[in-house]
This record gives sequence, structure tokens and C-alpha cells, in this order.
Amino acid sequence: MVDSSNLTAEFANQAPDAIIYAGRDGNVAYWNAAAERVFGYTSEAAMGQYLDLIIPEQYRAAHWAGFEKALETGITKYAGQALATRAVNAAGETIYVELSFSIVFDDSHKPLGALAFARDITERFARDRDMRRELRALKEAADKG
Repeated sequence: MVDSSNLTAEFANQAPDAIIYAGRDGNVAYWNAAAERVFGYTSEAAMGQYLDLIIPEQYRAAHWAGFEKALETGITKYAGQALATRAVNAAGETIYVELSFSIVFDDSHKPLGALAFARDITERFARDRDMRRELRALKEAADKG
């Protein structure tokens, strides 16, 4: 039986989705086992690293602008929504992930950092892309009729 004081840590570590927490400085301060599976970095390798570790270079400026604004205002642009986007894994491959975010606050409601939940949707994204291409080809063929 798990001690109740460790239960929250066990929930987070055994969660099916990646859980990543970065402090105000943008450095990884929590990386669960699912994050290891999704992104390919061990917790030890990810801890203390800048989030650029998993953000494709072309999206970094937009990410950091949104990150800073969210920490200043305490509100995320995508609150309550899941965002499908590209990420980079440890092998340098582009993967597609579905992300949801929240801001973590201290007792005085000061933003401490950002929490992200991620799930790998690479296979689903590829299937959906192939289906869209097939539908477009069928529509074009029907239009030529």
C-alpha cells in the first residue's frame, strides 16, 4: 500500500499522459514516466533543461511569448482546451502531441510556473492527414466528373 503522503506523486508518475512542469525560468522541474516515453528523454536528462528541449526551433519565439504572457497574467491562451502541435523527441524527430496547459500558483496566487499534459498523437495525425488527402483527391476526381 502506498503511503497517502506519496499518493499524489504516484498518481503523477503513473499517469498515462506526459506531465511536465517548468518554473518561471522555463527549466523543467518535473518530468514523469510518460514524458520519458513520449519524448524519449529520461527524467534525469530532462530535469533542469530549458523547455527548448522539446520545442521545434521554428515555434520557440511564439512559445516563449505565450509562456511569459501566461505567467504575467495567470491565464493561458488555451485554458480548458487541448492543442495539437509539433514537438521534438530525443532522437530529433518531429512528433505530434496534444497539449493542455495550466498555470501553477502559490498560496498568494502568484504564478510559479506552467504545467503541461501531453499525449503522443503522431499516428492519429498521420491517419487523419492521409484521410484528408484521400478525400481531397476523391473530391477533385468527382469535380472533374
